Amino acid sequence: MSRSRHICVVTGSRADYGLLYWLLKALQSDPDWDLQLVATGMHLAPEFGLTYRAIESDGFSIAERVEMLLAGDTPSAVTKSMGLGVIGFAGVFDRLRPEILVVLGDRFEILAAAQAAMVARIPIAHIAGGDSTEGAFDEAIRHSITKMAHIHFVTNESAARRVRQLGEDPRYVVNVGSPGIDYIKRVQLLERRALEAAIGFEFRPKNLLVTFHPATLDEEPAENQFRELLGALSALGPEMGIIFTHPNSDTGGHGIARLIAEFVAASPNARAYSSLGQLRYLSAMSMVDAVVGNSSSGLYEAPSFGKPTVDIGDRQKGRVRATSVVSCAPQADAIEQAIRRALSMDCSGVANPYGDGHSSERIAAFLKQIDEPSQLVKKHFHDLALA
Repeated sequence: MSRSRHICVVTGSRADYGLLYWLLKALQSDPDWDLQLVATGMHLAPEFGLTYRAIESDGFSIAERVEMLLAGDTPSAVTKSMGLGVIGFAGVFDRLRPEILVVLGDRFEILAAAQAAMVARIPIAHIAGGDSTEGAFDEAIRHSITKMAHIHFVTNESAARRVRQLGEDPRYVVNVGSPGIDYIKRVQLLERRALEAAIGFEFRPKNLLVTFHPATLDEEPAENQFRELLGALSALGPEMGIIFTHPNSDTGGHGIARLIAEFVAASPNARAYSSLGQLRYLSAMSMVDAVVGNSSSGLYEAPSFGKPTVDIGDRQKGRVRATSVVSCAPQADAIEQAIRRALSMDCSGVANPYGDGHSSERIAAFLKQIDEPSQLVKKHFHDLALA
């Protein structure tokens, strides 16, 4: 590079920020890049812990904020939030004029950013495309962003194959692994007593880390499925320590948050957190006996700790998974049986299919090889039959 280039990274939640952390550090410290960090979505919402403050405390400067979340969690409210996001990002990109936009994942906030960038002719580098998750509309969002993106940093070879199948240029489909593993490999996690003091929770002889998000394509209401999970947790008895993290701002998320509050109020062995932050969350994951719910972190990160995961329902159906993952239906008996099975498993030798903890380095290195990002905007459909 002959000059510093503007590279914009959008983060909309505690989850994607944790995955982006080491890439952001690499871009921030590289004089060839002028990092423009944009915070949106749950980062700016009090009910999700105003986590933009954690970004700033980590030493990052937030170039712009896009307020887009409405108070409701109905389909109408989420759709209107997406519209507000597109409008907000249109203004942000007009002011910042980045040469490359980096986004991760499959949330509706990220879709809004990608739409605005596409129209503004800003090349998009998309992380974690190509996965399959049949139980949520994240699947459609993820593939839509793939078609709007120009560079694809996928987490596994199955995902790479799907992205190529969507007609993307194989030269720009790069299997880098999951950047979530980078954090595990590079950070000193908290010790047990320090974590207990930090989150106000006393670990029991056995403990679970529970995160459950609405499966947005299921006909059964998310609250009904979550009640089944709570029934299974109750059957495990008061000696089982339970750490809940709140769901994302998806349709039906408010109902789950309410049920968590009610359960915790009646259960001295349980605590709930709107956001633990990456360090405390991964520290907790390293100490519990199993990860339970339907969060992608149970598939991406938990195997690196040698911890079993109980994956409930169809939200993550289709993702590549380690042998430490136990799948079950969203029914109380099935969930309880799956948890008891997980607690009996030895997962210490499990291989994580999502890489080796060097994803951020690979992403940063590949981005520096792009001489003229603007030339990526005009895409050619690569038919597999002709490739």
